[in-house]
Amino acid sequence: MRDAVPLELLLSPIALAVLGLCVGSFLNVVIHRLPLVLERQWWTDVAHQLADAESWRRVFASRDGKAAPSPEQQKTAGALGSAIDALAPLTIARPRSRCPACGHQLAWHENLPVIGWLRLKGRCSACGSRISARYPIVELTTALMFATIAGRFGVQPATLLWCGFAAALLALALIDWDTTVLPDSLTLPLLWAGLIAAALGWTIPLPAALWGTVTGYLSLWSVYWLFKLTTGKEGMGHGDFKLLAALGAWLGWQMIVPMLLLASIIGAVVGIGMKFAATLREGRYVPFGPFLAGAGLVVMFAGAPTVLDWIGWA
Repeated sequence: MRDAVPLELLLSPIALAVLGLCVGSFLNVVIHRLPLVLERQWWTDVAHQLADAESWRRVFASRDGKAAPSPEQQKTAGALGSAIDALAPLTIARPRSRCPACGHQLAWHENLPVIGWLRLKGRCSACGSRISARYPIVELTTALMFATIAGRFGVQPATLLWCGFAAALLALALIDWDTTVLPDSLTLPLLWAGLIAAALGWTIPLPAALWGTVTGYLSLWSVYWLFKLTTGKEGMGHGDFKLLAALGAWLGWQMIVPMLLLASIIGAVVGIGMKFAATLREGRYVPFGPFLAGAGLVVMFAGAPTVLDWIGWA
């Protein structure tokens, strides 16, 4: 009994809500910085590729084999490389949180989840620039999700796994909404974590997780290629395949169709609403990832039997 009491306290809704506030604060950093880290890496790759004469010859060589990058291209590669080298280091952990407008480094009390934003009244203490309300909203949302997961799954170590699952989906949804990118550095670890958790008997049976991964990936992969062969255009990104595969690894193959239906319906409603409100981004499309992530959260919180009952498959 002595061992059970601390675990009950640590995995109680209140304790996990506090943990959720802290994790939500970290998610804000990930959501903001990870796309910037990726973009910096892409520009580094561009600079290296422009300067790679051998690669240029392999791809663009004329019949005499003397093709080479032009002096202008080599100059561009050098300037781009120098510009990248001049940037300050940027990772998820470095530098410390600061105001994006003036660079003011946040003090520890300014960085407290929710409280810091409220004390600052949503503005930078140095320059007075507005701080987005999304920061405390993400923190509160994560806290609410973690508390709900505590009630849903009870006192067991797997509860923390489901908290991590929910946090990853929230980060992926917001990154995709902001940038239309679903980073492999989040989707692939989420997929493998789901398969490993199933193999260890912590979530769903391993066959359901394995076939969920296969079904999730191939379903959207098939839609992608059917649309491309029919129209000559790409209807979605490859990140959507990987995200649905990850959802299948955690929730099972039976949930693939319900999640697709739910994500498609909500995505269509939101897209139509944005069209009438004239808020669609350039290209006039809405990323699918946030709705897949939202469907995955609905299935996790409601449970597979309830979801199947909703659509009459119980």
